[in-house]
Amino acid sequence: MTNRQKKINALLQQDLAEILLSALRKEGVRNLVLTVTTVRTSVDLSVAKVYLSVFPFKESHAVLEGIKSSLGPIKNTLGARVRHQLRVVPDLLFYLDDSLHHIEGIEKSLNDLDNPLDSL
Repeated sequence: MTNRQKKINALLQQDLAEILLSALRKEGVRNLVLTVTTVRTSVDLSVAKVYLSVFPFKESHAVLEGIKSSLGPIKNTLGARVRHQLRVVPDLLFYLDDSLHHIEGIEKSLNDLDNPLDSL
């Protein structure tokens, strides 16, 4: 990954986090934590894969579908914010980052009475 890609990834991550949190506040959504965990752009900067972490996890699929349905306004707002750094706003692909959900499951099984590691 080039230094340019790293800078663009960090820029997009910060701006998308602010845009999405602002949109959630405008919609009046409460009791939801949304984090942009990673942004990975392609080498030619035409596509950006955006990984989101949503807590509580049971709301994550609904939130992801809502974000995908309002992709146009999100991309327009992002374009206005990064117009001095990028000529073309990359196509945004949103994915769920469910690593926190997996960690929670592992911790729960380790703290459970029938811990698989205790039987070793």
